[in-house]
Amino acid sequence: MTKQTEHHPHVVVGIDGSDNSNAALEWAAVEADRRGVPLTLVYALGMPLIVTAYGRPVRFQPTQEISDQADQVMTRAVKRAEEIAPSVEIKTMTDLEEAPLAIIRHCHPHDLIVVGTRGMGSVASVFAGSVSVRLAAHAPCPVVAVPAAVGGSPKTTALGKVVVGVDGSKHARRALGLAVDLVKEGSGELVVVNSWEVVFPHDPVALTAAGYQRQDEVLDRESESMVAELIADVIDERGDEAGVPVSVIRTQKSPTDALMDAAEDADAIVVGSRGRGSVLGLLLGSVSQSVLHRSKVPVVILPKHADEE
Repeated sequence: MTKQTEHHPHVVVGIDGSDNSNAALEWAAVEADRRGVPLTLVYALGMPLIVTAYGRPVRFQPTQEISDQADQVMTRAVKRAEEIAPSVEIKTMTDLEEAPLAIIRHCHPHDLIVVGTRGMGSVASVFAGSVSVRLAAHAPCPVVAVPAAVGGSPKTTALGKVVVGVDGSKHARRALGLAVDLVKEGSGELVVVNSWEVVFPHDPVALTAAGYQRQDEVLDRESESMVAELIADVIDERGDEAGVPVSVIRTQKSPTDALMDAAEDADAIVVGSRGRGSVLGLLLGSVSQSVLHRSKVPVVILPKHADEE
């Protein structure tokens, strides 16, 4: 019988030497230090597949020039990570596969993936922005997409204020639990956002005059009840996290606009993904994907089946 090796959680970050991956590396190093876990650096070469009539497809082997470039990128990344988090254990992996496949290969449930928001593949940035989307659709653990600010650093590496969007679904419940855990790490505050849009097919004034309740008033009461119950359940499950400061924003806006407004001075946004992952792995769900592309702070996405064992 094969003996299974116990896996201890890691923070896994994709690198390629770009400003966006440097921002991801800085955030990941700080987070690994906060969690007290190892940091794994993954560099994906994205070598093309060779298909023959006589065997299985194989990856084209990198030239010496490509290998040397990868070594240089990794050396600089390790040095930078050591400067940011001297006490963190650092591991390195160079893979022939495309970035999403390479990163997922080195991840397990309860790990944390960190990537930049503008693609990480070599070979002319083949994935150009889709890496974070594909990972967030298929990863076995939460994925953090970190935008680069001026100078190639993230806007923030703190977790003093975390914003999470909820809608009463099981995905939102899991995202709220993740947000509570992140706030606890950073000794910060949690902002829970619930929003809805009301479309009136008829004149609301006439409906009210006829004795009907306004739809927005009904939804407001349902929102208040749902959010209060959801927060109470998630906080109770975690017991010792009961002291986390929580504030609630309920508003009649699109979910994306509500989250963006709430996150103006935040350090991170947490969203749950309902995406099923198409053939290309690009179906995250409209809210997750919109937030991912618009946010100036790190976005933490909890894939549909992440951490489910």
